[in-house]
Amino acid sequence: MNLRHIRALVLRYTFLYTRSVPRVAEMFFWPVMDLLVWGYVTKYLQKVGSTAGLSNTETNVFKFFLGSMIFWDILYRAQQAVTISFLEDIWARNLLNIFVSPIRVSEFIAATYVVGFVKILITVAILASLALGLYGWNMFQMIGFPIIPLFANLLLMGWAVGMVTTALIMRWGQSAEALAWGIPFLIQPVAAVFYPLSILPSWVQVIAKGIPATYVFEGMRYVLNGKGWPIHNLVWAFGLNVVYLIAAGLFFNYMFGVAREKGLLAKLGTQ
Repeated sequence: MNLRHIRALVLRYTFLYTRSVPRVAEMFFWPVMDLLVWGYVTKYLQKVGSTAGLSNTETNVFKFFLGSMIFWDILYRAQQAVTISFLEDIWARNLLNIFVSPIRVSEFIAATYVVGFVKILITVAILASLALGLYGWNMFQMIGFPIIPLFANLLLMGWAVGMVTTALIMRWGQSAEALAWGIPFLIQPVAAVFYPLSILPSWVQVIAKGIPATYVFEGMRYVLNGKGWPIHNLVWAFGLNVVYLIAAGLFFNYMFGVAREKGLLAKLGTQ
């Protein structure tokens, strides 16, 4: 891969945000709204739990919502970074310019990864600051160093899902654009985001155990319960992510070849 090509693409996508207030606002609007809603729901549940005479262990369960919300946004934003960057080129009718240039597909994907990573860091920093300021919930103190591998695994899965989503849009065109926002929420109910895996029906648990994010959210709750490093969950999450990334890369490459042979890239680039 040519690092100059990747740098040029990163600058191209970065300039879109430096010159567009709505794009910058969109980065923070929904995450902040989710944090406010879940945060105050958490405070209410804590108050109800305290009034009902529940133990500290039982009331602390409610605090998992804040961590789950912030962690979910990491996965969602990683997926969005890949897919939305592709859609930006479609909307700007710039897709043909990208793929008739010497830029390789791998360089295009790598650039979206870099842009997404930076956006996620900024968003998480803001959400963590708000959680601390509004609710006294220090994510970095409560989770500690395990936050790094947990974060990385969500990032890897988000990238894999982003490649699959982009490949589907590339193959079926703008009629499939809704998948950019819909696919992550198909995963959310079975990935044990806001509740333990044991809550799900046994047949759903079988599906959930094949999703890397399930082990990340289970690992987050393991750490918040004061049980130390969730080694078992991290190993499973990383192993599945390797499989997912390889499969997503092969799927993307296949769909790109189909789209090129059928002339779908030219159609997308002029719509």
